[in-house]
Amino acid sequence: MTAAAVTLSRAGTRPVPVRRGYQFELIKLLAQWPIRLALLACWLGPGLLVAVISQQSSLPSDTVFGRWMSQTGWAGPLVVLTFSCSWILPLLTSLVAGDIFAREDRLGTWRHLLVAVRSPQRIFVAKALASLTIIMLLVAGLAASGIVGGLAAVGNRPLVGLDGHLLAPGHAAGAVLLAWASALAPTLAFAAVGLLGSVALGRSPMGLVIPALLALLLQIAQLLPLPVAVRVALPSYGFIAWRGLFTDPVQTAPLVVGMAVSLVLALAAGTLAYLLFMRRDFTDVGYDGAGRRALVRAALPMAVLFAVTAGVIAGATQASASGIDKAKLDRSLSTAFAHVYRMQTRELHRPSVTEAQLRTSASCDKGGSLVEDVGAGNDWRCVVTWRIPGATAVGSAIYQLAVNPDGRYVADGDGPPEVNGFFQVHTATGDAPNPLWQFDGTVDLLTPTSPR
Repeated sequence: MTAAAVTLSRAGTRPVPVRRGYQFELIKLLAQWPIRLALLACWLGPGLLVAVISQQSSLPSDTVFGRWMSQTGWAGPLVVLTFSCSWILPLLTSLVAGDIFAREDRLGTWRHLLVAVRSPQRIFVAKALASLTIIMLLVAGLAASGIVGGLAAVGNRPLVGLDGHLLAPGHAAGAVLLAWASALAPTLAFAAVGLLGSVALGRSPMGLVIPALLALLLQIAQLLPLPVAVRVALPSYGFIAWRGLFTDPVQTAPLVVGMAVSLVLALAAGTLAYLLFMRRDFTDVGYDGAGRRALVRAALPMAVLFAVTAGVIAGATQASASGIDKAKLDRSLSTAFAHVYRMQTRELHRPSVTEAQLRTSASCDKGGSLVEDVGAGNDWRCVVTWRIPGATAVGSAIYQLAVNPDGRYVADGDGPPEVNGFFQVHTATGDAPNPLWQFDGTVDLLTPTSPR
């Protein structure tokens, strides 16, 4: 007996409303101790970690915004977001969505549930809505806990963006909330993949780990020198596109594309899960998933969707290759240096200057004259020049850039020491490293690549 063949037991009997089925599934999820522990950890853990780390002398400077955790309370929730997008959110979707259908297979309760609800369609909807509700509660806990912990430990202070400009506390708050909101789209995509795996693989434990396994594979893929169209078409790109919210002007194209790709994937995976669920035979107590048919019914359509998405993005954007080149890095580094230079000027109590007065420019080179100036790598060497009002000499500083394939880079000062060397400066929150010593930046991969 397939789900489509399930009929009412007698005339006049109506299926249980979705609302009641949803409440029942929600109670079943909240009764599981792993879910309860996850909720407790998400609502308490990030705040405690952010509060403790913000008071340490050694900060996670290799993480986006990690170097600013002792300067502003708004850096902490962004560090939590970065780590959550890499590992925590995919694991949470595995825990909730990856097990919600498979659990009925392991317990052998499908026939009882069908008799009670009398509608396989409503069972699917109720389970999907209940799992999404729990996932949203987990995400809300991560965001709220990180924000409260950061503000309590450091305070509501301006945040340094990824191009060096200062975001006022109100602006920083809005950007942080938008960043967390944008992460919901790829989280929904991983949740839908979890539902698909739970339906397709039945009681097999592989259904539980599919979102986490997918996240691991996509993390590895993001480290590879992929063409920009392929990179942006990956569902994990939506987890890093929020960084564009912290530049001026905001890099909206990566954010919009990342969210659109994630939502399309979520819709496709959710639809496939529904179709597989409606075609399964609930009378087979030994049902162990679709087996080899899962490759055709689930994996193949998702692969086709990815190829189509990459093709659409390639045709709609003028960016090519990796999306990283000399011209983009020159513009980004000169802008970031000018902003951070003004910050250093204020902290050293020197006469204030504007970006227009500085007339900053940068010239970057990758690996010497024999290497083409494109792509990621830690062999970028840049020279920044600027002018100080009233002085005849032109200032210059050298930076070593470690550029990641996703467009984020770390500029490491290489002299002169009095400009971008390591020394302490006095800030409103106490002594801190020279802001020009090391700072983060990012380039928009989707902007047109300069002709070579």
